[in-house]
Amino acid sequence: MNITDLFHEIYSAITANKVRSGLTVLGIVIGIASVIAMISIGQGAQNSIQASIESMGSNLLIVRPGAQSIRGVSYGRGSIQSLTLDDAEYIEEKALSAKAVSPEVSTRSQVTAKGTNTNTTIYGVTPEYMDVRNVQVAEGSFISDQNIRSLTKVAVIGPTVKIDLFGENATNVLGQKIRIGSNRFTIIGVTVEKGGTGFGSQDDLIYIPITTAQRFLIGNSYVSSINVKAVDSESMDFLNQELTSLLLTKHNIRDPQLADFSILNQADIIDTASSVTQTLTILLGAIAGISLIVGGIGIMNMMLTSVTERTREIGLRKAIGAKRADISNQFLMEAIALTLVGGILGIVLGWVGALVIGGFTGLDMSISLFSIILAFGVSTLIGIVFGYYPARQAAKLNPIQALRYE
Repeated sequence: MNITDLFHEIYSAITANKVRSGLTVLGIVIGIASVIAMISIGQGAQNSIQASIESMGSNLLIVRPGAQSIRGVSYGRGSIQSLTLDDAEYIEEKALSAKAVSPEVSTRSQVTAKGTNTNTTIYGVTPEYMDVRNVQVAEGSFISDQNIRSLTKVAVIGPTVKIDLFGENATNVLGQKIRIGSNRFTIIGVTVEKGGTGFGSQDDLIYIPITTAQRFLIGNSYVSSINVKAVDSESMDFLNQELTSLLLTKHNIRDPQLADFSILNQADIIDTASSVTQTLTILLGAIAGISLIVGGIGIMNMMLTSVTERTREIGLRKAIGAKRADISNQFLMEAIALTLVGGILGIVLGWVGALVIGGFTGLDMSISLFSIILAFGVSTLIGIVFGYYPARQAAKLNPIQALRYE
């Protein structure tokens, strides 16, 4: 049997019962579409988390206070007050791999303005915070060195705070007064909208001078953390070592195990988040893959039924000289053809489904070539695996018994 005859026979066999063939293909379509959509969701979530972390600043190291321990009980990292503005100045002066240094303090407070109020996070920062944390101002200006020196009560608010305090249609809020706790502040700027993330909304916060925050809100001279931006990504490991050495020297600590600070690497955060989302992607893909197995069983069931229905045809073919390989190849190719058709339709449906889900969820769906190749390869493999047994059964039929089959 030549290739042309083989394809003609396959087409005739598949279209002989269009409804049954269509339902069998549908199982593969749903399975392939599910795999592509689930992998796309997982990769979209990974891209979204990574972009959110990087939007907080690139090549970033965060120095935090160490853990307080009382009678052998640790109260967690950041539970002691060990970092000061002097530490930040020392790092800025001595660290060769540091491009910018910005200390910060943070607290939550009730904020009121013109009969409205909200509860949000207040950050005491320096002018360098804009560069270190990728903050951009949409209106007005950011905190200045003069504000730091004179302990000015000025504030730069996020877009969400602007809406909460002044309404959706508020236009120019520069110069407006707000009350943070018992202190009145003047708004000098509004930041560019970044959107909410799993790491907290960067729009629902207020920036004020760090010295003002220490004097009027915090009540001490310590800082919550020191943000250090490396010159480039390649120098982050060296900068980490530099910061450790400098602060141990500054704090007169000889044993690194007794350090009263810890250093958080942004790259480590991204790697950890990526690892979690990759595991999620694999889990989602595996769950969707179950439907492919179900679809494969459907193909096997259809092909076994087809072998039974075409027993006399198989006997006749063998009687006029068809070999076992010819019969086996014909049924195997029919199974593969069904899965390939289902695979192509499934890829299209999965692509469209991923785009629709991305439109509803706001995720940046990532439809990778790998997921398409994987889905198409799996569909072909299913055709071979689940089509082999029916093809083998057809090839083993005795021609005499087959011709007598009613």
